[in-house]
Amino acid sequence: MTGPDIGSLRVNGATLHYEVRGRGPLLLLVPGGTGGAASFDGMADDLAAEYTVATYDPRGMSRSTLDDPDAEQHVAEHADDAARIVDLLSPREPARVFGTSSGAIVALHLLTVRPERLVRVVAHEPPVVEVLPDAPAHRLLIARVQETLRTEGLMPAMAVFAAGLRKDGDTAGPGAEVRLPPRAAARAEQTMADLPYFVGRIVPGFMSYVPDIDRLETLADRLTLACGQDSRGELPYRPAAFLAERFGTELLRFPSGHTGLTTHPAGFGELLRKAFRA
Repeated sequence: MTGPDIGSLRVNGATLHYEVRGRGPLLLLVPGGTGGAASFDGMADDLAAEYTVATYDPRGMSRSTLDDPDAEQHVAEHADDAARIVDLLSPREPARVFGTSSGAIVALHLLTVRPERLVRVVAHEPPVVEVLPDAPAHRLLIARVQETLRTEGLMPAMAVFAAGLRKDGDTAGPGAEVRLPPRAAARAEQTMADLPYFVGRIVPGFMSYVPDIDRLETLADRLTLACGQDSRGELPYRPAAFLAERFGTELLRFPSGHTGLTTHPAGFGELLRKAFRA
């Protein structure tokens, strides 16, 4: 398959880099962490056999530039960016949206404010920790991460953050090394370059977000909450499981853990295709 068509979109306070592949109904893929559009390279071409697949770098990441590099980041503004891409690429037909991690938070907010523009949303491990009964503990975690970033630097802050994401009682260090697909390994340098922005701006802005649970419940017929089959008990898993139980819906389980999109792109993409066909 030929490479994607590349475009830029001017939005409020930023210029977004986006990529489009394939033909058919629009499928917008919203990345999490520092992944950007490139995080979907392992499955976007396959999905493009059925859909017009749009990927993008969120504002402030990689090739999507901010007018004010120091601007605070808010879920609502990121969701408006996603809505503008949908309106640009599918002005007359509603779209399908997949989001993972922080991108899943964006997808949830987009569903609450623009449901008429969406056929279905699949939200993979959105860390909306404010829905959890122990939310105060996670507010303290976010505060510790930010204080560590300020006083000790990036990597100590990442260590605090990673420890807070692990399941209760798991004090082990890193597990066995995972061999990344070549394209995922090749973008490691850009991932590291975006990490200070992610930890300093996205983590506090997104993990303090409070979703409108009542509104989401009324839209549960077009929402699929998802998790990694290996991440039960980890912090990003818990909100998805909590909301699925609250809404009385089935929790979809993707391969591997929170980063299954990166480590198992083929299996991840195939299950995502089935989810949108259902």
